[in-house]
Amino acid sequence: MCGIVGYIGKRDVAPLLLEGLQRLEYRGYDSAGVVVNSPKSSALKMVKAKGRVRDLEARVPKRFAGTTGIAHTRWATHGAPSDENAHPHMDAEGKVAVVHNGIIDNASDLRTKLTAEGVEFLSETDTEVLTHLISRNDADTLEEKVRGALKQIEGTYGVAVLHADFPDRIVVARNGSPVVLGIGEKEMFVASDVAALVSHTRQIVTLDDGEMATIKADDFRTYTTSGTRTTAEPTTVEWEAESYDMGGHDTYMHKEISEQPDAVDRVLRGRIDDRFSTVHLGGLNLDAREARTIRRIKILGCGTSYHAGLIGAGLIESLARIPADAEPASEFRYRNPVVDPDTLYVAVSQSGETYDVLAAVQELKRKGARVLGVVNVVGSAIAREADGGMYVHAGPEVCVVSTKCFTNTVVAFALLALHLGRIRDLSVSDGKRIIEGLRKLPEQIQQILESEADIKKLADDYADAKSMMFIGRVRGYPVALEASLKLKEISYIHAEAYPASELKHGPLALIEPALPTVAIVPDDDLLEKNRAALEEIKARSGRILAVAHQEQEKADHTVVVPKNEPELDPILMGIPLQLLAYHTALSLGRDIDKPRNLAKSVTVE
Repeated sequence: MCGIVGYIGKRDVAPLLLEGLQRLEYRGYDSAGVVVNSPKSSALKMVKAKGRVRDLEARVPKRFAGTTGIAHTRWATHGAPSDENAHPHMDAEGKVAVVHNGIIDNASDLRTKLTAEGVEFLSETDTEVLTHLISRNDADTLEEKVRGALKQIEGTYGVAVLHADFPDRIVVARNGSPVVLGIGEKEMFVASDVAALVSHTRQIVTLDDGEMATIKADDFRTYTTSGTRTTAEPTTVEWEAESYDMGGHDTYMHKEISEQPDAVDRVLRGRIDDRFSTVHLGGLNLDAREARTIRRIKILGCGTSYHAGLIGAGLIESLARIPADAEPASEFRYRNPVVDPDTLYVAVSQSGETYDVLAAVQELKRKGARVLGVVNVVGSAIAREADGGMYVHAGPEVCVVSTKCFTNTVVAFALLALHLGRIRDLSVSDGKRIIEGLRKLPEQIQQILESEADIKKLADDYADAKSMMFIGRVRGYPVALEASLKLKEISYIHAEAYPASELKHGPLALIEPALPTVAIVPDDDLLEKNRAALEEIKARSGRILAVAHQEQEKADHTVVVPKNEPELDPILMGIPLQLLAYHTALSLGRDIDKPRNLAKSVTVE
């Protein structure tokens, strides 16, 4: 959940590292640091600062020259945010510097052992343990020093190591936390995310778990942690550097909300088959005969991806008539689940690196299950581990909270459900109906975005609430869950989501004028049931904001959204609630792109 950047070449390294950290700040932003080295110098130079990258930049002296360096932006796990706990971490002699993403599980035991041997620790972090292990290793090469240290640790890591005695190289390693190499002209880069690389190179190599690399200015080589050489084939990143800019918007979140019409068009492009009223999903690696043997589908994700999976499960049951459900991956992997050979497992992760999801995939693969990945990042760990899957083509999403990737993931599930349905019992006419609905989505999303000014006024009205309730039935309930999460994440207003049918079973006790309720009220066969829930709330003097296809008499305010096919309506009903959360947070003066205590890519437990 932290950001790593490294460079070796002929350019002045500090500006490059600071630029890379700014692009990765969404991965962690409670402290940052940089170390540089130069072939002309026998010592490493380091600057660290609690706070944002701008705080670090203000501390970097003008005379901070070097042509090799590593840098880090942190999201705290071990030790509170502070200058001392910021990465990089150096040994007592100032010769070894390490940046690390992940968690070293046996750090406490190793710290006790090293302390007994006379090592003095300057931080509370687990990473400093690794620094001293490397420093105290008496191997002749930096590669062997790092390899020997890694053999002693248990846990996850993405690391980059500098050593003053080996100024011509950076050694990196991966186990459970992403590490990407960038190949330039007589220069090399390393990062935890391609966002830090795309302004300099689009040729990358993604390390696998258990793999290490040595990068020099004009060369790189990859090998396993046991020393066996591996073959790394560079790939070309499809995203441009401009994709990571704000593009005239005040925040990344606003930009990404506004990009949804184009993003949805991308996930649909080239996949619709009008002749047979179905879609092409060749990346599934699942032929029709195999698809017909599926007896159940289990979707695994965390946070927003879990909510997308809930909507996806509903789509699969409706269109393909296959029993389907979604479960938080973080719970699934710890409950010793029964893995059924007739069940298709679908792992959902925007980054493709979410640790809980990746660990669940690895456990499923170990037990012989078939796993599909639904991810946004080409070449990510889950994409490589899975048997097949779909890319959602949302484009880079920099804001910590997910908007366009959530929407595209749900659309991807609609495509999967249609594909499986047409293989099984979904009629041609129903297939055509869903395709027509999918094609309407970009224009309908644009219609909703054009009502932003009205939604902003509503957000200003509701921003004084200390807590909010979100309700929906069946297809509307996951929309309520996701809307509740968005509000919590960026406005810090407490919010809860309930099935509307559960109101009378407890939550009605909370209803009062000070607790507004946001109700999802589509025009479907449950419309009257939903209206009855509004009656229950109004009878207890509750304020109601309805998201509906028509004005709701019992609601204090209604946001009217265009109607699509019932199966696809949840996609549209979530859009105005993204804007509601955004403008509520804006009204309260929150740091929208970087909400407190959160980071973008959750690659630790």
